[in-house]
This record gives sequence, structure tokens and C-alpha cells, in this order.
Amino acid sequence: MKSTVALLSLALLAMPVAAQETDESSSLMEEGARLFFRGLMSEMEPTLDELESTLREMQPVMRNFLTEMGPALRDVLEMVEDWSLYEPPEMLPNGDIVIRRKEPITPENAEPDAPAEIEL
Repeated sequence: MKSTVALLSLALLAMPVAAQETDESSSLMEEGARLFFRGLMSEMEPTLDELESTLREMQPVMRNFLTEMGPALRDVLEMVEDWSLYEPPEMLPNGDIVIRRKEPITPENAEPDAPAEIEL
């Protein structure tokens, strides 16, 4: 019984010391993380500033592009029902851009109401 009481009292005395060590180590971890992120931000600040200025320069160009090409892009998006059926766009040596189907259309997978081929 005396040994149990002694162990319990020792455990109760050790708890504040363990809690203090945990608080101290967590505060050291917090300080280390804070210093790490501060250093990371100071290293990235010039790059982020450059990115911001580049985006400011691009804004009028992008606005003009969307004004001119927006309607055409909207028409293309309306024509294509499922983009997962197509490969990524590819630019040919002559400058043409081709978007190929992953699975070519055959009579088996053709749409039933698709118009017949017209010979020109």
C-alpha cells in the first residue's frame, strides 16, 4: 500500500514537470515553424512581386483575347459534349491545331441520327 501511495504521489509530482516540458517543446516547435515560414516568405517575396507585375501587364492582353475569342470559344464548348473523349490539342508543323478523338468514330459507335457522309 505504501508503495502504491508513493508511486501515485511521484506520478502527481511528475505531471506538472511533464506538462511544462510539453508546453516548452510545443512553443519551441511553434517558434521554429514561425521562423521557417517567415524565411520562406522573405525568399519568395521577390518572385511574388514579379508575378504580380507580370499579371498586371498581362491583364489588358487577356481582356482583349477574351473579348475577341470568347464567342468562338463558347461555340466550341457548346459543340463538344464530353471533352474526356478527346486527346489534348496538338499543333502540327504547319501551325494547324488538331484535337483528335481517343476512340475514332466507327459505324458501331456513331450516333444514330448522325448525317451520312457527303461526297464532295
